[in-house]
Amino acid sequence: MSECPHVAELPRPEPAPLNDTCPECLKDGTHPVQLRLCLVCGHVGCCDSSPHQHATGHFEETGHAVMRTFEPGESWRWCFVDGLLV
Repeated sequence: MSECPHVAELPRPEPAPLNDTCPECLKDGTHPVQLRLCLVCGHVGCCDSSPHQHATGHFEETGHAVMRTFEPGESWRWCFVDGLLV
């Protein structure tokens, strides 16, 4: 994993999740494949393997660059801007 300039800009401590699942999937009546947590604001969105890719949509709408997996037992983070595991 690499560092990118966006990691240094993240709030400390990490924001609390705003939901326990993807609220857009609930609204759409779809099922998220895997969940991602925005490390800027705490939004929970579904991954790019899900039908509507709400985590990526959240990045595109807000510019919040770094998310982490919200799956039990996983801890990796991804920077959308740099396209890196961070």
